[in-house]
Amino acid sequence: MSAPGPDSPRVLAPPPLIVGGFFVAGYGLDRLFPGAIGLPVWPWAGGALILAGGGLGLWMIVTFLRARTAIEPWKPASALVTGGPFRLSRNPAYVGLALVHAGAALWLGAPFALLAIAPALATLHCKVVLREEAYLERRFGAAYSAYRKRVRRWL
Repeated sequence: MSAPGPDSPRVLAPPPLIVGGFFVAGYGLDRLFPGAIGLPVWPWAGGALILAGGGLGLWMIVTFLRARTAIEPWKPASALVTGGPFRLSRNPAYVGLALVHAGAALWLGAPFALLAIAPALATLHCKVVLREEAYLERRFGAAYSAYRKRVRRWL
């Protein structure tokens, strides 16, 4: 990630890195303390969540590419994207990351990794989402305000 410019949300870090870091930390605890918390291995449920999250992420990427705006949250936005999955959630990429995180934890039967989703989402909310929202408000003004009123932040 290059240094954020003045016309950017100035997010803490790439969101997949944030979520992935919390997953790795949780999974590390699972390896250190096996069986400390019981969670069965549910590969079908985990696989379904991974596919749903990956599909949502792919849909988001295609929507951004069609709008010809930066996908990376540390780069300037050239368009306000409100179509595709953004009709359902203002943050479909982060919902998708959460689904993949939860799915991988269920697939592996990793309870600490599953619990790590809470601080991952809290960090995303405080250090990415709120900064992106403030940036988009500055960048797109009334159009973003109207969009915020129409579409929920998460689901």
